[in-house]
Amino acid sequence: MAYQTRVLFVCVANAARSQLAEALLRHTDPENFVAFSAGTEPGEVDPRTVEALRSLGVDSRGLRSKSIDEFRFDEFEYIISLCDKSAAECQNLPFEGEKLAWHFEDPVSSTKPDAFRHCLHEIHERIKMFVLVKTKR
Repeated sequence: MAYQTRVLFVCVANAARSQLAEALLRHTDPENFVAFSAGTEPGEVDPRTVEALRSLGVDSRGLRSKSIDEFRFDEFEYIISLCDKSAAECQNLPFEGEKLAWHFEDPVSSTKPDAFRHCLHEIHERIKMFVLVKTKR
């Protein structure tokens, strides 16, 4: 098997945005990337996250909320924060990989009825662009 780029998506609760990103990167390019997600203050995966992924036909098996501490000895080429708070916290993490800060509105705290679908779409578009740029040879 060819080398796979390791990517860690970080958000505060690891309940929605980072879970969506992990599943979407795995779905979009499993040959070139291996994706993980974690939270700086992990909680539980929001059931609407799983529903949103299933609506797009993306596998959500195995998703669970994880602490950033689970990965403290792992190496990643990219550590991507998905909200402003985790972006600030990521600067102090001991990972050596390139740190990117993406920001998406939190669908969990949104009052918009289509918040999860909208967030899923935005993250999917960013993931597709990330894959295109990072795999271009």
